[in-house]
Amino acid sequence: MRISPRYTQAAAVAILGGATFVTLAVLVFIVVFVLVKGLPVVNLDFLLKNPEEMGRAGGIFPCIVGTIVLTLVAIAIALPLGVGTAIYLSEYSVETRFTRIIRFGTDCLAGIPSIIFGLFGFIFFVTTLKMGWGILPGALSLAIMVLPTIIRTSEEAMKAVPWSYREVSCSLGATRWATVLKVVLPNALPGIMTGVMLSVGRSIEETAVVIFTAGQVLQLPTSLFDSVRTMAVHFYILVREGISTENAYGTAAVLIISVLLVNTLSYWMMNRFIARRTK
Repeated sequence: MRISPRYTQAAAVAILGGATFVTLAVLVFIVVFVLVKGLPVVNLDFLLKNPEEMGRAGGIFPCIVGTIVLTLVAIAIALPLGVGTAIYLSEYSVETRFTRIIRFGTDCLAGIPSIIFGLFGFIFFVTTLKMGWGILPGALSLAIMVLPTIIRTSEEAMKAVPWSYREVSCSLGATRWATVLKVVLPNALPGIMTGVMLSVGRSIEETAVVIFTAGQVLQLPTSLFDSVRTMAVHFYILVREGISTENAYGTAAVLIISVLLVNTLSYWMMNRFIARRTK
């Protein structure tokens, strides 16, 4: 019995729409649940005061500062390495065994559990290099963790730039590097920024890597070698040790709002950039 294409089309639309609805419903439920539990705790004192009694009272200001500094240092390390690797793979190399090994290694790194990066960072940076727990070893470990995401998204963004753009640039006398700098990168910037934002989000919410490498000290950092406690680690410790469920929900609410704000701001900036280039 042959089924009418009209019915198969309707069934496909219904299944795909249902899958989309379920995904959005789960996301909305988690966000709303955490915000309902956590927002009553969030106020200026909670955001600007230091924790007291191991987090049972007071605020989370050192955790906010630690999260921001650790994430910025990690992205500052991973971004030039990731984009540089993507430029080499996309613009300066041909398909050889060496490039296949690089892509295979990148894909393998992307699939490694974060706890492995934490153990590697602890053994190599904290113990072997004697850096101790601090921002720098934590940022280096996070940079290694997010590097595959930046490499792959940047490479695919550059491949999506039409090859005719490069041909026109070179025909006008531009060098390959000038073409990459003035033509390829500006057109690939939205895709590159997507990878950066994914990396920022993963760095903000990461717990295992940070505990092993950056530590969990409740203090404001004064150097890159000071130990810090991020919001994700603070939330984990408050829940695991049963210190304060209310403050844990408050920390989780601030964490979710921070990720949403970063993503919203980044997409707004990308859309504005695209709109300017298309005028």
